[in-house]
Amino acid sequence: MKKTLRDICIKNKKVLLRVDYNVPLDKHLEVLDDERIIRTVPTIQYILRQGASIILMSHLGRPKGHFIPSMSLYPVAKYLSKILNIDVKFFGNDCISNETKQGVSQLQPGEICLLENLRFHCEEEGKNSLGEKDTSAMYKFAQQLATMGTVFVQDAFGVLHREHASTVGIVRYISNAVVGFLVENELKCLSKVITNPLHPFLLILGGAKVTDKIKVIHNLVNKVSHIALGGAMAYTFLFSQGIQMGHSIVDNDQLQLAKDLLRNEQHKLFILPIDHVIISKNNFIDGKITDNCQFIITKDNMIYDKFMLGVDIGPRTVNLFTKFINLAKTIVWNGPLGVFESNQFSKGTTAIAKAIAQATRNGAFSIIGGGDSVAAVKQANVNKDISHISTGGGASLAFLSGTKLPGLQVLPNII
Repeated sequence: MKKTLRDICIKNKKVLLRVDYNVPLDKHLEVLDDERIIRTVPTIQYILRQGASIILMSHLGRPKGHFIPSMSLYPVAKYLSKILNIDVKFFGNDCISNETKQGVSQLQPGEICLLENLRFHCEEEGKNSLGEKDTSAMYKFAQQLATMGTVFVQDAFGVLHREHASTVGIVRYISNAVVGFLVENELKCLSKVITNPLHPFLLILGGAKVTDKIKVIHNLVNKVSHIALGGAMAYTFLFSQGIQMGHSIVDNDQLQLAKDLLRNEQHKLFILPIDHVIISKNNFIDGKITDNCQFIITKDNMIYDKFMLGVDIGPRTVNLFTKFINLAKTIVWNGPLGVFESNQFSKGTTAIAKAIAQATRNGAFSIIGGGDSVAAVKQANVNKDISHISTGGGASLAFLSGTKLPGLQVLPNII
């Protein structure tokens, strides 16, 4: 068990708090979704009540070591000020400049600031100015960050699977390091489905690539009751059985693996679509679906016409998945079940979101992870009915797959 904020004294100390404020902004640079910001408030308020000052650190977008005004964290600082009803100071332009360090040094107990986007420095991601992997450069940058505080709190679950300066490097220079309440809760909820899940346990996986989810399948295959597959993942598994998938996206590199999984003794675990919503490939241009295109619902699990491609699970599949959802006591869902970006073909994903919410209201324990899955439950207005919505899609997948999270491994355990 990792040390938490409750295990250390932080009174009158400067606390470097790593958060994940990689939130969407609109064209006016206003925050569109504040979920990740709101979830850090309990940690922030606790630290301030303890009489410490806070230096918030985060990244936003993928600036790849360049200063990009539209990826500045300034709008987030303004938004956080409103939420907390206190002034969140913002030291812009450069997170490790002399001006920033001077400003941080003047913080008083109970005050809070936000540093500029960490990824304006390529060293944050373990690279040098040439874009080459350079661990020494990462640690030098981490050391610069570490000079501004004496305590490090990791509350950015969404980046724990990354070996970056602000996740791994900084702990080399600040030994007084713990997890915040957001990370603590993520670990508690995700550990529950790995160590002691209630049965029946239903795992629902979607998305495009089998590769992204295969480790999760391998790690949970002996723990779950059933695995329901949708989206392009399902097309790969169906195609591996010789079932025609028309022009649908198939992960050819994983066909043999899919075939082996369905062939072995656990094959009865898998629930695959029994019908599809399909469109003509002529309506799928440059990775996008044309507006108001016509669709067809197949009669079975095949897509006969080679010019057609699947874009959503069909209504019979929704009913099939819902039957297993209604029986489940534990439900984990990661990945959309169709081309969720198009409202016209998000019906299957939305229906499953509502079914999981209803099962949760009836007593099931549910976890949703992955950006599109989270977006689906919010769009369906059932996000408050889910037991736990993970703030880190990639990190939650890594954790559920049994992969060690570098940003977690470096933090000390309770002795």
